[in-house]
Amino acid sequence: MKTRRNFLRNALLGLTSAPILPTWRQAASAGSAGAITGELPSLVPNPVARKHRNLFNGDTCVYFYNPEYWQPEDFTVKRVINPRTGKLNEKPTLEGGPFSARSIHRYVDVLADNGIDTFIINANASRAWYPSKTIPSILDGYKRGDRDFFRGHAIALGLKDPEAVETFLDGYVPFMNLYQDLLDAGVDWLAETTRACRRRQLSPWVSIRMNDMHGARNFEGSFFNAPMLTRKEMRLKNNWYGYHNSPTRQGLNYEKQEVRNFMFAQIREVVEDYDFEGLELDWWRLPLCCEPTASPQTVAMMTDWFRQIRALTEKQARKAGRPFPLGMRIPGRLDILKVIGLDVVTLCQEGTLDFISPSGFWCTTWDMPYDTLRKQVGDRVAIYGVIEDGVNTLATSNQESSYTQAMRYLSASPEIMRANAAGKLAMGADGIEWFNFFCTDQPRVPGQKADYSVIKDIHQLNSLRGYPKHYSFAIGGQLNNYLPYELPAQLPAILPNNSHHAFKLAMCAEPSQARPDQAGMELVIQIIVKADDDVTFLPVSFNGSWPETKRECVESLLFPCGPLTHFTSQHVGHNFRFPVSLVRDGWNEVLVENAGKNPVTVVCVELAIRPKAD
Repeated sequence: MKTRRNFLRNALLGLTSAPILPTWRQAASAGSAGAITGELPSLVPNPVARKHRNLFNGDTCVYFYNPEYWQPEDFTVKRVINPRTGKLNEKPTLEGGPFSARSIHRYVDVLADNGIDTFIINANASRAWYPSKTIPSILDGYKRGDRDFFRGHAIALGLKDPEAVETFLDGYVPFMNLYQDLLDAGVDWLAETTRACRRRQLSPWVSIRMNDMHGARNFEGSFFNAPMLTRKEMRLKNNWYGYHNSPTRQGLNYEKQEVRNFMFAQIREVVEDYDFEGLELDWWRLPLCCEPTASPQTVAMMTDWFRQIRALTEKQARKAGRPFPLGMRIPGRLDILKVIGLDVVTLCQEGTLDFISPSGFWCTTWDMPYDTLRKQVGDRVAIYGVIEDGVNTLATSNQESSYTQAMRYLSASPEIMRANAAGKLAMGADGIEWFNFFCTDQPRVPGQKADYSVIKDIHQLNSLRGYPKHYSFAIGGQLNNYLPYELPAQLPAILPNNSHHAFKLAMCAEPSQARPDQAGMELVIQIIVKADDDVTFLPVSFNGSWPETKRECVESLLFPCGPLTHFTSQHVGHNFRFPVSLVRDGWNEVLVENAGKNPVTVVCVELAIRPKAD
């Protein structure tokens, strides 16, 4: 970072208004060499992470997905006769109401009771989902029970069959009426969130989705879309290629002053008119900003725009007398972000951003290079390890094969939660941010429920050592991969005969002796291949060990994930056992060798830290 650039920027921001109290950044450097040079001392890294270590990101529907959990005295879920068709509904139906602010407070109670220190609530999609006074809100013009209001969104979801549309409306209208319940009662759920957080001493932050495209397949008809999205001249034109779906790539074009004004107005509203104390700009919903490849002038224009947001949050910090961190949830590929106008490295190095939360789009990451990111953005920025709710796209089933899911929900498995957090922390992440945690509960699958108790103390690496864990890898070439922004997936991989392939992932080392409440542990590596592959010799080495050839062919997962316990009929697993002492903090290597005569497709690799088998 250029000292002169930093000095000039601070001088310009200082002209906005005289500070009433030092910002947290100024206080950190007071009395040090940094106060003279304009740079922060290395003795005070990541001041944001001192207070904010275990973050929970809730979307606009977080309270509303499962009110039977948060307001059980008024809501039940059961299968009922549909009055429109006269037939039994295939899925459980939510009955009861009205929805009240009690649900919001109870949800925040659960977060506080289980160790969350910072609640990041998402305020918008394309429209505001709260009763905004500044931009269009999601239910503007809606009258309770008006099915036609939502009909255009069914088209955006790809529903074409008339009966499928009506079935969608059967469930969606009651869901949106929960928001109407609060409007009728004069409750602003976004403001109520901050009140609930203050009551339980959680830090309330707000997240703004910068280009949400949930209604993109019907720009004119979906109630999700802000009016500006209906104007083709305001949308991106060159952000897609090949077979990527073009409507979801036609987000608002931030090169347009009108777009920047629209988004800034909403950001100003949630910063100035609500009691938040942190702002996250969510560029993973979606990574659409400017036309690629953005010119240096366009990148500079966007960087200046973010500095204006920074000035807004600093002003609010002075007004409230407390810090107001500003950060971004982003893909981990910073170079490709700069191509669309987002110069994250400069924003971090100059002090405009206080934190970044690199992540995957829907599936969690297992190999995010936090070490490399740290070198790029510097020591003063907090880097959060984001745990998404999707494990990967390995299809799994229950033991009877009567129920199959294309993707496991991570928050249904304590072992997977621990492993994903441990790998991120061991790589240097400053804390954990949970994203889509609650989606596990949304489909109301028997035996599948998010385990909130596991999130307590999960941001402390040493509290995870010695406990069972279930690691995995990302899988490419499937749904829920938003290219080119995702990290390149290491799997699947085809191994010709007489070849080997190394896979790396982040893990944490385990104690040399078992905890008093745990049996002795071992490392089990599971190589998952196609069921019809001819596997003869498949040696596996871990962190340079001599290849292990002894294996056990299995049909079951290393640990259950809710009701999911087995592979589908398309896959089988081969388990290899190793001493747990081989596991180290940070990068670990699994080397798979095909010593047979025929090619083998490695579909997935999973690892377990679990009690030793007899």
